[in-house]
Amino acid sequence: MTNSSTSSATHSPTNSNASESNRKGSLAAFKGLFPFLRPYRRQFLMAGIALVVAAGATLAIPAAFKQMIDLGFGASAGAKSIRHVDATFLALFGVASLLAVATAARFFTVSWLGERVTADIRSAVYKHVVDQSPEFFETTQTGEVLSRITTDTTLIQAVVGTSISMALRNVLLFVGGLVMLFVTSVKLSSIILALLVAVIVPIVLFGRRVRKLSRDSQDRIADASAMAGEILNAMPTVQAFTHEKIESARFGRSVEGAFSTAMRRIRARALLTMLAIVLVFGTIVFVLWLGAHAVLEGTMTGGDLGQFILYASIVAGSIGALSEVMGEAQRAAGATERLLELLSVQSSIQNPAKPLALPARTGPGAALALNDVTFSYPSRPETAALGHLTLSIAPGETVAVVGPSGAGKTTLFQLFLRFYDPQSGTITLDGVDIKRLDLHTLREAIGIVPQDTVIFSADAMENIRYGRADATDAEVIAAARMAAAHEFIERLPQGYKSFLGERGVRLSGGQRQRIAIARALLKNPPLLLLDEATSALDAESERLVQSALEAAMVGRTTVIIAHRLATVQRADRIIVMEDGKIVETGTHASLVALGGIYANLAALQFHNIHIAHEAA
Repeated sequence: MTNSSTSSATHSPTNSNASESNRKGSLAAFKGLFPFLRPYRRQFLMAGIALVVAAGATLAIPAAFKQMIDLGFGASAGAKSIRHVDATFLALFGVASLLAVATAARFFTVSWLGERVTADIRSAVYKHVVDQSPEFFETTQTGEVLSRITTDTTLIQAVVGTSISMALRNVLLFVGGLVMLFVTSVKLSSIILALLVAVIVPIVLFGRRVRKLSRDSQDRIADASAMAGEILNAMPTVQAFTHEKIESARFGRSVEGAFSTAMRRIRARALLTMLAIVLVFGTIVFVLWLGAHAVLEGTMTGGDLGQFILYASIVAGSIGALSEVMGEAQRAAGATERLLELLSVQSSIQNPAKPLALPARTGPGAALALNDVTFSYPSRPETAALGHLTLSIAPGETVAVVGPSGAGKTTLFQLFLRFYDPQSGTITLDGVDIKRLDLHTLREAIGIVPQDTVIFSADAMENIRYGRADATDAEVIAAARMAAAHEFIERLPQGYKSFLGERGVRLSGGQRQRIAIARALLKNPPLLLLDEATSALDAESERLVQSALEAAMVGRTTVIIAHRLATVQRADRIIVMEDGKIVETGTHASLVALGGIYANLAALQFHNIHIAHEAA
């Protein structure tokens, strides 16, 4: 249903956002996470305190070593040197203990934050996706959405639960170590700072390339996941057409493409890490060489040089760790962009700001009316699925809609449920424009048995109870009896507690259809929509379900779509559609007498039935 124009329209904002985010840098992408982080300010404060304490303890260690070298082993060391050494090592043990407690507290707090924020993001994304209109799913693959909810959120978890903490820790160590370097030796520190600025510029520039490759890698993984989801959901078709090798090869090519992109990212990250380590440590080694000469010349003490070496190591280690964290952040930034793009998509079907209530129903069923409705699917804007359609259905009336494929029959149902809005005209339920009704109010008033029955991975009881979540077991069983489903459910190994398999693979087509009918009957709505409700049934099951449906139609308005004309002969009125327009209206007898489209359909169908009976 997707054409190029629609796809372009749908994805152009995404591409625009990606380009803008690439210009702003990775930190801009993470701004969208602030609403998810804000509720946990207290935990972030606790983690921050633990982080500062741990960093302070780490920065205290080189100062202790300076005291130990100068006072314990230096030229001025004497009788008190042993006491100085003992006190120094005792202080070191105290600092190490404080460091251990603070590090453990930081690890626990940030890990909790990573898990909590990730769970919140997954829930938010899923809730947002299930609120989207069918138009969204015309242009978005389910596998891609699942990839964003799972793989992308896992990357964000790593950033929130580890990388942010590591980044802040190493920033503190870098700043603190740099300050202590200047305290130790202004000359050497000035030289090392100037050189570090010179080497960081190429590291940052190269990091941008890593970020772009990280996003490309995530996109390729999403493509592979989408392909796998599509094929796994169609395995009977794949196997029936013996396409196992073809699909395996196609998926293999997709996986190899993702692997190639990932390898480009890994090579870039490896080069980035190597570049950072060589340049930074080369700078530090050069400065330490100058410091060694200063000690030999007597302008520095051995303790000062030892302290300077340790602080330089801390600064160098923090820079190396920051480059590693930056690589993870670049990768997670791409994942964050993809999730925020998903969260920014707005459904074309929105609840009204001030929804109206349906009037109190006094008679049987609901009144339904279409007034000059014109509609085109978003993926086919140049083709009208319905054109200037006007139709009124009285409360309690049973109306059958027939016509060739593509006439617009199923489109009617999608508009009744407000999966789409018409480009012009209005649809009213009990006299109220459905655009002015809350979506839940509208859809709670409608029961539907779709042509493609959906069975969930649950037992029979829960599948039928999907029609009304608060229904009792007795009500579920009563609905199953009405839909002629009770007997075959009772024969299942665990009866109503029998697991029906993913997508109902343990049931026949007719059994799945009767489960769907029972679900709609349990809902007990004033408006019932039947889309080929008996199309998958054999003659005996059709007879049972037909009688059940006739009983269910009493007291409610019913609209039936059917290609099998035998199921609509007893309707109060038959609507014949062609090319999105109503071309004939009447009863079965009057339409046959008219000799138009319906008469031709009826003659062809009943002739085929007669031939089948003679052949039997």
